Amino acid sequence: MKDFQDKVAAVTGAGSGIGRALALQLAAEGARVAISDWDAAGLAETAALLDARGTTAHCTVLDVRDRAAVHAWADAVAAHFGTVNLVVNNAGITIFGTVEESPYEDIEKVVDVDFWGVVHGTKAFLPHLVASGDGHVVNVSSIFGLFGVPTQSSYNAAKFAVRGFTEALRQEMLLAGHPVGVTCVHPGGIRTNIVNNATASNAADTSSIARTFNEKLTRTSPEDAARTILRGVRRRRPKVLIGADAVAVDLVVRVLGAAYQRPFAAVSRRLTTSLAAPTTTKKKVSA
Repeated sequence: MKDFQDKVAAVTGAGSGIGRALALQLAAEGARVAISDWDAAGLAETAALLDARGTTAHCTVLDVRDRAAVHAWADAVAAHFGTVNLVVNNAGITIFGTVEESPYEDIEKVVDVDFWGVVHGTKAFLPHLVASGDGHVVNVSSIFGLFGVPTQSSYNAAKFAVRGFTEALRQEMLLAGHPVGVTCVHPGGIRTNIVNNATASNAADTSSIARTFNEKLTRTSPEDAARTILRGVRRRRPKVLIGADAVAVDLVVRVLGAAYQRPFAAVSRRLTTSLAAPTTTKKKVSA
């Protein structure tokens, strides 16, 4: 896939952040776009932005945890456009909490959205991508798919799983000789709403950690992230790191191995101290 002119691209989590930026960038490069999100208002905003740029998107309010709904969406996109060339499984959430304090329901919710959402999107679209003769799967993992972080065990588990799933899929496509490229994306600190919309298992107010994240750790815009991802697709890159922080962490973890955990834990302590005191405030989680 050297360019996106007249290609059909489906993007989950397109109601904001990287998903929205991808939809806009794909449309700007001539792609026909299908977008989904469980946030109907955010999805409508993305659709309006596309309309203003002369692109009418195929829009679907979608919960990626719903396997039947994801398969129905994939079939509807293929029927509407006649083919599908690219799927970007981008939808994701996080919930702060240690392993001890996190209820099973919180862990399941994160894994269901962040991992099973990727599995559902991949399996639903894969037959259409193979049939297109020029297909590509992009699964969005995270910098947290490269190293473990205190209070992010469920997010780590899901994003490490996305990495393993995607790397195995790429090898399967190569062995089968299918015309489908596969890319796993590891964004670092991106200026999106994922931390702003996060909750905590102990009902702590996450606003202070969101503020620290936004002020000190987000160095990359969603637009720059989208351009990096699409450049990786054009070059058929198996792995895409977004941001200098992701590049640095990837290098440090590969050099130190498991020894990275002690110094990283010390750094994490400052960021997670604010989650120790429960409050009665809890914010809505959104992909």
